[in-house]
Amino acid sequence: MPRKLNRILVVDNSEVARAIIVRILNEEMPDTEIITCGTVLEACAWLERSQFDLITTSLMLPDRDGLELSRYVRASNHHHYTPTIVVSGDADARLLREGFAAGVTDYFDKSLGYRAFAVFIKNFMQRNSGLVGRILYVEDSQLAATVLMRLMERHGLQVVHTTLAEEALQLLRETATGGPREDEGFDIVITDFFLQGHLTGGDLLHAIRARFHYSQQEMPVLVLTGAELAEKQVEVFHAGGNDFVAKPIVEEVLMARIRSLLLIKQQFAALKRQTEAMHRLAITDSLTQVYNRRYLLDHGERFLADRSNHPVAAVLLDIDHFKQINDKLGHMTGDRVLETLGRLLLDRLPENAMAVRFGGEEFALLIPNCLAPVALARAEGLRREIETLHPADVAVTVSIGLATNQHHPELKLTQLLNHADTALYAAKAQGRNTVCD
Repeated sequence: MPRKLNRILVVDNSEVARAIIVRILNEEMPDTEIITCGTVLEACAWLERSQFDLITTSLMLPDRDGLELSRYVRASNHHHYTPTIVVSGDADARLLREGFAAGVTDYFDKSLGYRAFAVFIKNFMQRNSGLVGRILYVEDSQLAATVLMRLMERHGLQVVHTTLAEEALQLLRETATGGPREDEGFDIVITDFFLQGHLTGGDLLHAIRARFHYSQQEMPVLVLTGAELAEKQVEVFHAGGNDFVAKPIVEEVLMARIRSLLLIKQQFAALKRQTEAMHRLAITDSLTQVYNRRYLLDHGERFLADRSNHPVAAVLLDIDHFKQINDKLGHMTGDRVLETLGRLLLDRLPENAMAVRFGGEEFALLIPNCLAPVALARAEGLRREIETLHPADVAVTVSIGLATNQHHPELKLTQLLNHADTALYAAKAQGRNTVCD
């Protein structure tokens, strides 16, 4: 059974409270494993034998209090950096006075209730995700590299080490979008400013910004330098560095910087995914998942003008008597028919083809590198497969009109589609459920 995404240790002296907390947290965070106990002694035993991503503790416990547990966490080897939240009905002066020294990360007012507590924990985990990331580390001192690699790997980071800026640039080239090792990309780069190769860490930093055009959010860079002069620090920032750490390296400082940069990268990745999702929504027909008419109008002409796509086949496909399906069986059934047909087109067409919902029950297809006989065979194959499809237990046939620019490569999109439309009308005139070119 795979490990849950997060593990939380909940320490509370009330068995009833622990049961309620587990139930609500499981509802709010189903990918999280919740471990509970009622005393500091039990909590310490759990911390000795297991790894946790978050610890919550009541302030008042039967044997000791939550602040003592927090001090134990900060003194431990395995949980030194684990966030610790104290749950109390009153953030009194002692909590405020001793909490920082005890290593308390945050407080929750338990008078707000269990549901609010679960939401608080969920939001906290989203803001303070664990150290998960892939680091490209450039350091020409083998001793320094060995020490820092062990340190970073102990915190759960994946580290790829290289001694030369030239090797680092090659790795970045190979793992860039579209590169042969794209799935092995890096989250941040950590480099010594002074390297013994032809290129320095400053040159590497400049290349990341100017050659690869990575922004500081897309590829954060942390620079390690022995120079504490303000001029050198300014040089690092002017070259595009996000941050720097002066040698000798202090573990807590280094890990705090890395955590900050990983958060920047995670936020960038989340924003990029959101932007891509919004773009997909803008160009995709929500019901059938093929492109919408707007996409065809914006990109079809460019598709046709690209000579590497020639010859291009244009196919107009219309569902026969679709209005009767809607009128007799209802629009929900009609939607099921359209949805199934869209999925079939996406499955059967080449990846570089363009499938578009052209109208209500009409689809337009642009198929690249498709000679006229091949286009006719493809269209006939689609017609036959759709005839046997029976989406939502409905017998469905289609009429198909076909045209290519094989003999007239200068045709514009509108002209090519008009030829396909003329062929579609001929297919309907011949009694439907047929292909005409």
